[in-house]
Amino acid sequence: MDVVVDANVIFAVLIKDSFSYHLLFSGRFHLFTPEYIFIEFEKHKEEILKKTERTTEDFFRLLEILKRRITLVPLEEIREYVNEAEKITPYPNDTVYFALALKLNCAIWSNDKKLKEQDKIKVYHTHEIAKL
Repeated sequence: MDVVVDANVIFAVLIKDSFSYHLLFSGRFHLFTPEYIFIEFEKHKEEILKKTERTTEDFFRLLEILKRRITLVPLEEIREYVNEAEKITPYPNDTVYFALALKLNCAIWSNDKKLKEQDKIKVYHTHEIAKL
């Protein structure tokens, strides 16, 4: 199953070995995210490292593994879907996730309840993804 994975899920995986971590690496899903997400994680690495249960070395190793596990989609590839995505997303910051979901015709995996306040793109929380 193809799924666009939101930064909040990836963030949870980076912080600790959580339920999200095990689902993400289960191999049950083909995961996609906008490529700039990992640039943002690297910009905020100090903040993330303060919250994580991982060593610095483990954090960066996991970051590299995630980059290989999740298909990174360049923003240029979703640009044509941005106008439609802007009309349906509850948050302007999440436009890229909706644009990518529109391009791929798939759902979004996010723990942000507000993203469910639209009916164009299916949004699954982690506990719902686990049931699929």
